[in-house]
Amino acid sequence: MLDPESRRLLSDPPPPLPEHEKLCSPKEEIVNEEGWYKDPYGRHESRWISDGTPTALVRDAGIELQDPPPDKPITVEMERVAEATPVGGANDLKRADDAESQEFDPQAMTDAAEEGIDSSW
Repeated sequence: MLDPESRRLLSDPPPPLPEHEKLCSPKEEIVNEEGWYKDPYGRHESRWISDGTPTALVRDAGIELQDPPPDKPITVEMERVAEATPVGGANDLKRADDAESQEFDPQAMTDAAEEGIDSSW
């Protein structure tokens, strides 16, 4: 059984947070976010954010590379960027099951192998 003071504490709403505790860092605003964001460190056009944490995956002019994030806090507001089409366009991507839709031709495989060997000499 609860005493009257404990009962009052449980039934009353919590007091409002002081102003300095209401503010959160830009990193806290994107907790659990995932996607491309403007690089918060200013090194690249964009950086992949995973679970609210900057990763080493960066992008410049549509080309993805690796650059580990610096060991310093994010001090700017995070800005999401649009997804880019892969360099070469989406038409150069093939599905894994596309190969299975064609019948296997052993002669075509042999010809391709011989052509590769001939061109390497």
